[in-house]
Amino acid sequence: MDEWVQTGLFTEQVSVSEIIAGVDEVGRGPLCGAVVTAAVILDPSRPIAGLDDSKKLSEKKRNALFDEIREKALSWAIGRCEVAEIDELNILQATMLAMQRAVAGLSVRPTLVLVDGNRTPDFGCPARAEIKGDGRIAEISAASILAKVVRDREMVALDALYPGYGIAGHKGYPTKAHLEALQKLGATPIHRRSFKPVRDCLEAEELA
Repeated sequence: MDEWVQTGLFTEQVSVSEIIAGVDEVGRGPLCGAVVTAAVILDPSRPIAGLDDSKKLSEKKRNALFDEIREKALSWAIGRCEVAEIDELNILQATMLAMQRAVAGLSVRPTLVLVDGNRTPDFGCPARAEIKGDGRIAEISAASILAKVVRDREMVALDALYPGYGIAGHKGYPTKAHLEALQKLGATPIHRRSFKPVRDCLEAEELA
């Protein structure tokens, strides 16, 4: 039976028995660190106020929602692909694999997976890509918050292991400061060798 129900941040006609998992990723663009994904199935009986695209939220708000999502969601899971996998597969395929790992980690089997972006991997169940879904669909918003908080905290920890690159600030993205540090200090084990600025740095080191 289909009814008009509130699902996520908008109202649409879906089956009342539909179990929706939202999926999002963080970390496709950085020069270092893992790509991190999250999958979340929300509990309709325990609504969470303030969900939105994680990039639009303050760090304080993200951290508060991070705890609330983990407490109230029917199920949530984190998926990831490490630097070696990114270099072997390419970042797109690594992101798709990390998404599959997140959904596979859910303790509740979804009947529909909604993915932020314009493509989805094979989850073994119906799935749909949603452009800018992280700002429109609560399940994806929740996933974006979990993924970003997890990865941001990891990058702060990595900054302590590899000082001088400013990783805690730029989270591995190719900022001017990061590129200058890369040229000055060289690549670390957490840098993605398949990404051009890192590859260029390594080639320059070989020629020196």
